[in-house]
Amino acid sequence: MHSPPTTEGTAGWGWLLRMAWRDSRRGRGRLLLFVAGVALGIAALVGINSFGDNLARSINEQARELVGADLVLSSNQPFDSTLVPALRRLSPVQAQERAFGSLVQFPRVQGVRLAQVRGITGGFPYYGDWDVQPRAAVAAFRAGCGALVDDVLLSQFGARVGDSVRVGRLSLLIIGKVLHTPGQSGLGSAVAPTVFVPGAQVAATGLVQRGSRVQYRQYFRFAPGTDVAALIKPFETRFDRANIDTDTVASRQQRTGRAFHDLTRYLSLVAFVALLLGCVGVASTVSLYVREKLAAVAVLRCLGASGRQALLIYLIQTAGLGLLGALIGAALGAGVQAVLPRVLGDFLPVAVRVGVSWPAIATGVGAGLGLAVLFALLPLLSIRRVAPLRVLRAAFEADTAAPDPLRGLVLGVLALGILGFAYLQTHEWKLALGFGAGLAAALGALAGLGWALTWAVRRYFPGGWGYVWRQGLANLYRPQNQTLTLIISIGLGTFLLATLYLTQGLLLSRVATADAGKQPNLVLYDIQPEQRAGVEALLTQRGLPIVQRVPIVTMRLSAINRRTVTELKRDTAGGKGIPAWILSREYRVTYRDTLSPSEKLTAGTLPRRGPDGTPYVSVDNSYFERAKLKLGDTLTFNVQGAPLVAIVGGTREVDWSRVQTNFLVLFPKGVLEGAPQFHVILTRTPNTAALGAVQQALVRQFPNVSALDLGLILQTVDDILSKISFVVRFMAGFSIATGLLVLASSVVVSRYQRVRESVLLRTLGASRRQILRITLVEYALLGLLASLAGIMLSVLAAWALAVWVFDSPYTPNLLPLLVLAGGVAGLTAAIGLFNSRDVLTRPPLEVLRAEG
Repeated sequence: MHSPPTTEGTAGWGWLLRMAWRDSRRGRGRLLLFVAGVALGIAALVGINSFGDNLARSINEQARELVGADLVLSSNQPFDSTLVPALRRLSPVQAQERAFGSLVQFPRVQGVRLAQVRGITGGFPYYGDWDVQPRAAVAAFRAGCGALVDDVLLSQFGARVGDSVRVGRLSLLIIGKVLHTPGQSGLGSAVAPTVFVPGAQVAATGLVQRGSRVQYRQYFRFAPGTDVAALIKPFETRFDRANIDTDTVASRQQRTGRAFHDLTRYLSLVAFVALLLGCVGVASTVSLYVREKLAAVAVLRCLGASGRQALLIYLIQTAGLGLLGALIGAALGAGVQAVLPRVLGDFLPVAVRVGVSWPAIATGVGAGLGLAVLFALLPLLSIRRVAPLRVLRAAFEADTAAPDPLRGLVLGVLALGILGFAYLQTHEWKLALGFGAGLAAALGALAGLGWALTWAVRRYFPGGWGYVWRQGLANLYRPQNQTLTLIISIGLGTFLLATLYLTQGLLLSRVATADAGKQPNLVLYDIQPEQRAGVEALLTQRGLPIVQRVPIVTMRLSAINRRTVTELKRDTAGGKGIPAWILSREYRVTYRDTLSPSEKLTAGTLPRRGPDGTPYVSVDNSYFERAKLKLGDTLTFNVQGAPLVAIVGGTREVDWSRVQTNFLVLFPKGVLEGAPQFHVILTRTPNTAALGAVQQALVRQFPNVSALDLGLILQTVDDILSKISFVVRFMAGFSIATGLLVLASSVVVSRYQRVRESVLLRTLGASRRQILRITLVEYALLGLLASLAGIMLSVLAAWALAVWVFDSPYTPNLLPLLVLAGGVAGLTAAIGLFNSRDVLTRPPLEVLRAEG
C-alpha cells in the first residue's frame, strides 16, 4: 500500500483514484448487485421518460391524423342556415357527419348491440390511414354501396363482410371491416364500436327526428400552410352563439399531448420509486461494505491519510459503480421503451416511433448517479471519523458516538432532490409535496412495521421451539441484520401490487352492484313521450319490471348571475377558475321534488318553486364549487331556444360511482313538463336470453330507442381496468425486482460474516442440513414479514378509499393476498439460498481461505 501524498492537489487525486481502484479489487464481485439495483431503477425511469418523449414527438408528427382534417366543427344541433353559406366558402373540400348512438342488429346471427352510428358524406378522413379490409371498400362506401363495421363488433357476434346490418329501419350490406380509424384508439373501439353508413342514407334509418340526440360535424381541408386559427377567428362569436365547438390540428395536438403527458408523468413517478428502492439497497450494501473495510481504513489513517482522503477513496468507488449502473440502466431503458408501445397500444391514438431520447437518458443517468452517491454517503460519512487506534481495538461505535452534522445535511439534500424530481415530473408543488409526503408515510409505516415485527420476535421469542427455528428467528435481529432494509424494499413493491389489485376489485364491485339483487341492469333511453306507453307495455308483456322512469330535458347554460357565457369566457376576472366545460357543455337535467338513494342534501333546500313560480334548483356539490356559485345565485339556461332563469336553492352530494341516472342540475316539478324531452326507463332482465329478446323487439318496434346493457358495461370496465392495471403492474414489477436485488446484494456483501457464523455452527456440531434449514427459515420469514407489511398497508389504503371516497363497506378478498404473500416469501427464500450456496455446500476452511 502506497503512503498518501502530503497534499491533496492533482497528485493527491491521482493517488485517491489509484487507491480506490486497488482497494475495490477484492470487493467488485460483491458490489455487482449494487450496480444491478441502480441499473434496474434507472432502466424503468429512462424507459418511461423516453417513451413519453417519443409519444410526444409522434403526436406532433401525426397530429393531422388525430383529427382527420384541418378543422372540425361540431354541434348537437343542425348548423344555423344563415351560417352555412359562409362555411361553404371556407374551403371547397368539405365533408359532413351525423353521429348518434343506436341499437344495431346483425340478422344472420341475431346479434344486437348498442353502437355509434356515423353517417359520413364526402372524403373524410382526409389525413391518416383508414385501415379497412378489403381496401376497395372505402371507395365503395363513398359511392353509397353499403356499410363499414368495426372489426370488434363483427368479431363479437361472428358476423362477416357480406352479411347485412340493420340500423333503425335501414338494412345495409356490410362491404368492409374497419381495423383502424384515424384518431380512434383500440380501446375506444371496444367501448363504443362504430358502424359507418353513407350520409345520404341516414334519413332512411328513421332515427334522426325531433328529440333525437345527434352530433353534427363538418370537416374541412385547407391548402398547406393555411393559418386555420386566423381563418376562423372572425367566426368565433357566431360559433359561440350557435354552440358550435371547433377542433383544429393544433388544439387536438395540445389536448392529446397533455393527456398522455399526465400518464407518462404518473408512470415515471412509479419508476422513480423503483430507483429509490435501489438506492435504499445501495445504502444498505455500502453500510455492510464499510464495516468490512474498517481495518483497511484504520491502516490508512496510521500511514498518514486524513479522514477526508479515506472517505474520498470509498466515495470514488461507489460513484464509479453508480455511474456504471446508470449507464447500464440507460441502455436497458432503451429496451423498456420499445416494449411500452405494445403494452399501452390499446390506449394510444397514434403509432409511436421508437427512438433514442437523449434528454431522458441524461435525466435518468443524472438522477440515478446523484441519488446513489447521496444514499451511499450516509454510511460512508462514518469513515472519516475512524481513528488510527481502530487497528488495535474492535469497537467501531466508539469512533462515531457523537452526532454527525453532515449526515443531517446529506439527508436534507436528499429530501430536496426527491421533491425536486417530483416537481419536474408534475410541475406542481402541491403534487410534488404530496408525492414526497406519501412516499415518506409509506416508508415510515413499513419501517415502523418492520421494527415492530422484529421487536415482537425478540420480545416474545419462542424458547421452546426447535433449534433450527430458534436460530433462524434469532438471525432476524442479530448484529448487522438487514431485516429493516429488506422489509422496506420488498414491502413497498408488494404494497404497490396489492393496492392496485384491491383498488381494481373495489371499482369493479361498485359497478357490479348494478347487477346484484333487484338493481336494474338494462337502461332504455331516447324514448320519445309518445313512445313511453308502448315501451312500457313491451316490457310488461315480457314480465320485466319498470324499476325507474326518468324524463330528461337538454339545455345549455347561457348566463350566471345575468352575465352571459360569452362575457365569462372573455372576462378574465369573471371567468377565472370556471372550467370551460361548465360554460360550454350540454346539460341533461330532470325534474323531481325528492332525492334518489344516490343523493344526499348538503346545503339549502330540495328543488322547489318560489311564490312567483321561479324554480329553485339543486346542484351537485362539485359543480357548485367549480362554478364558483353561492346559494341564491341565478343560472339562465337556453332550453332549446327558450330562456329559463333558475335560482340555486341547494346542493347535493351525488354518488357518481353508481351506474344509474345522476344529474348535475335537478329541477322541481311543474317547470319542464312542457319542454321537448325524452325518457329513460330502467329495467332488469333475468338472463342473457331475455336481454337478447327484448333488444330484438325494440329494434323491430322502436328502432330509435337505444338499450344500454349494464352487464356489458361491467365487462368493458373490467377490461379497461385490467389493461390499466397491467401497465401499472408492469412498472410496479420493477419495484419488486429491485427489492429482490437489494436482498441478493445484502446476502452477497454480508457473506464473510455468514461464513464465520457457518464455521462457528459447524464447529459446534451443526450439520449442513441444519444450516440450510436455518437459512431457509430466516429468508422465508423475511419475505413473509415484508409481504405481510406491504399487504397490511394496502388493505388500509383500500379501506380508506372505500370509506372516504366510495362511501361503501369494504371486505377484502384475502385469498389472492395470501397467495401473493406466499409467492414473495418463496421467492425471497429461493434468492437467499441461491446466494448463500457457497457457504452451505463448500467446506468451511475452503470458504475462509477464498474470502481471504
